[in-house]
Amino acid sequence: MSEKSVDKPNNFEPFILAIFCNWCTYTGADQAGTSRMQRPANLRIMRVMCSGRVESRFIIEALKRGADGVLIGACHIGDCHYVNGNHKTVRRLPLIKEFVKQFGFNPKRVRLEHISASEGAELTEISKEFVKELKSLGKNPRSSNK
Repeated sequence: MSEKSVDKPNNFEPFILAIFCNWCTYTGADQAGTSRMQRPANLRIMRVMCSGRVESRFIIEALKRGADGVLIGACHIGDCHYVNGNHKTVRRLPLIKEFVKQFGFNPKRVRLEHISASEGAELTEISKEFVKELKSLGKNPRSSNK
């Protein structure tokens, strides 16, 4: 019961849940906003204190509820404010992607990026890339968005 090819209309705009660590990626998103960088409106940000707090059930639940993709934002390796939280996230990612696959979703719907507080421009570009990739995948089969 894996994800099947879904209609890919030209006007499809994916919904992306962005789970960002408070100290780096969330601050980078804030910096992008104050610098008036235009990030896609598809992104809805959820702040967690550390990317190490992100569990597989968060991602599965988001996809089950219709999110087209989940973007996890973490500090760069070696820069975690909680010493090794981002290492936990990196180690968990293969397991998370396997769970996503077992629930019938394409693992490409989940992405991990290391973005610091000063990398608002990079966050904007990564967001645009992810939107483009999700458009090529099509809507999440469980999405209620028409």
